[in-house]
Amino acid sequence: MIADELNSLDSPDQACFYTSGKTTNEPAFLLQLFARQLGTNNLPDCSNMCHESSGVAMTETLGIGKGTATLEDMESTELIFIFGNNPGTNHPRMLTSLQKAKDQGAKIIAVNPLPEVSLMRVTNPNPQDYANPLELPIALLGKGQTLADLYLPVRVNGDVAAIKGILKDLFEREREGRVSAIDREFIQSFTEGFDELLADVEAASWEEIEEESGLTRNQLHAAAEMYAASKKTICAWCLGVTQQRNGVDNVSMIVNLLLVGGHMGRPGAGSVCVRGHSNVQGDRTMGIWERPPKPFLDALGKEFGFEPPQKWGYDTVETLHAMFAGDIKVFLAISGNFLSNVPDTVYSAHAMQRCKLTAYVSTKLNRSHLITGERALILPCLGRTEEDIQATGKQFLTVEDSMGIINPSQGFLRPASPHLMSDLAILANLAHVTLESRTTTNWLGFAADYNLIRDAISKVIPGFENFNARLASEKFFYLPNAAKQRIFKTSSGKAKLTVCPIPKHDLQPDELLLTTIRSHDQFNSTIYGLNDRYRGVFDGRRVLFLNPLDMEARHLRAGQIVDLYSHFEGELRKAPRFAIVPYAIARRSAAAYYPETNVLVPIRSVAAKSNQPASKCIRITLTPADPGEALNFSEKDLQRNLNRAVPRVP
Repeated sequence: MIADELNSLDSPDQACFYTSGKTTNEPAFLLQLFARQLGTNNLPDCSNMCHESSGVAMTETLGIGKGTATLEDMESTELIFIFGNNPGTNHPRMLTSLQKAKDQGAKIIAVNPLPEVSLMRVTNPNPQDYANPLELPIALLGKGQTLADLYLPVRVNGDVAAIKGILKDLFEREREGRVSAIDREFIQSFTEGFDELLADVEAASWEEIEEESGLTRNQLHAAAEMYAASKKTICAWCLGVTQQRNGVDNVSMIVNLLLVGGHMGRPGAGSVCVRGHSNVQGDRTMGIWERPPKPFLDALGKEFGFEPPQKWGYDTVETLHAMFAGDIKVFLAISGNFLSNVPDTVYSAHAMQRCKLTAYVSTKLNRSHLITGERALILPCLGRTEEDIQATGKQFLTVEDSMGIINPSQGFLRPASPHLMSDLAILANLAHVTLESRTTTNWLGFAADYNLIRDAISKVIPGFENFNARLASEKFFYLPNAAKQRIFKTSSGKAKLTVCPIPKHDLQPDELLLTTIRSHDQFNSTIYGLNDRYRGVFDGRRVLFLNPLDMEARHLRAGQIVDLYSHFEGELRKAPRFAIVPYAIARRSAAAYYPETNVLVPIRSVAAKSNQPASKCIRITLTPADPGEALNFSEKDLQRNLNRAVPRVP
């Protein structure tokens, strides 16, 4: 059915091929090869929705769209900034590295609208990390290890202003002859744009910085003091930074903060773009990108004897627009819960329904499977934990993590059904029957022996030379990262310091900026339960976190049920019936769980340059749903939320 639909299209560009970060390197490589031999670069992926802004900003400023710090750097650094990230819920393995960094004396500055519990304190629950087994129960009964040394309660989308304030303090220190950690030698040798950045920072008033960041000059001074004392600094960030309309500028400002101190290409220093799924970075490395660079296409065409399409394809938002317009007829997804992750749920659902065929290769059912085109398929496949046995024997796959490490991944459980195929085998067979005489690629050979795919990867993608041999001898390896060696593959050959304006929101008195978040019982869009114990929420998800002062100004009370309305270019979107939870969130900011709030995110509200949905900067107003209706929260839970011990200064 899929092959028939693909072959009946008027143009290959009427098809698109989506992946989530669950897709490992080998099937990702085959998927992009299949799409390009078919004749299209329509390869949207989850990166378009999470770290596209990071990739654009880092490519422009550093010449590489990946972070530069390694695990070894994380555990030997002196200072870590964490922007817009809640590692305890979203990246729990990161806590181990943060704890090791603290053990070595590192300081941590948490920059986030909410004082997340896991940024403040952690207890390691992993028995294998304790030399003495008796240490584990003692640790579990204790208060845990302090993480953040300073918490900056920045307003939603106040990061540019906050970083500009830190830089302003550092430049003032340097001008006065005090220790500032401004590395003039590095700036002179390896960067461009410093004079413009300096002038821009000096032109910004402290009044503007404080108003737009929500932070006091004293708080920013405390952060600058810690920066000035550090010889090795790392900045880590996640979607709280990127899912803004100025997401590219947000990341560029973080890069500015690193570059002015020379914290690039130095042991214990660098950038950490914190990603969620196990292979979201690897998919892009394998060529899952609607805007592939010419050297990649040239190498791919040479290896497989065809002319890859040169026209750029659709990213995720462009795909939805094309579906809605009737220009995409066939949608094929390899894993992922597409509809629950994209913005503007109603619009996106109607767009999906205008396809002729929607097909998913999935390990389990999800809500996206309920909204279909005229015809629909769900092709169940092996999970990563299941044994994958093909004609040449047991197979393994590989992934790339946020640090650029290539690791093998091999299942060990008996498959749920003897009839299940791997996602890779499904793809290879689909390509074989679709392309027929139009391809000379040995697709069925790839399905029989994954080593053959890795051999092909080693000839197409730099850094993967002798792929199979290296895995056999080294078990894992780092991909090359030029910026880590202070080689910046930008247009000028230098790292670029960037002037970024402070965004102005000009909120009306009744308006707030909403950021979307996950609960602790949630992984990406998959919801496992209704509790969020770290934030004191139980048995429900339709809640809105508000600062008590904002509640008082609007005459709202804890537990009151309200309807949320988002405002964008004259359009109004509604998400009904959310219960108010008082929380120590920054003023004029609000937070609620996704995907329930995706309906409020306008499809056209995207980041400049990256086209990434701005899911964490939504202008909203509130209307009581029923003035007499409310949920009852215990006073103990409310006080615990409001009175958390956090390391802050006035």
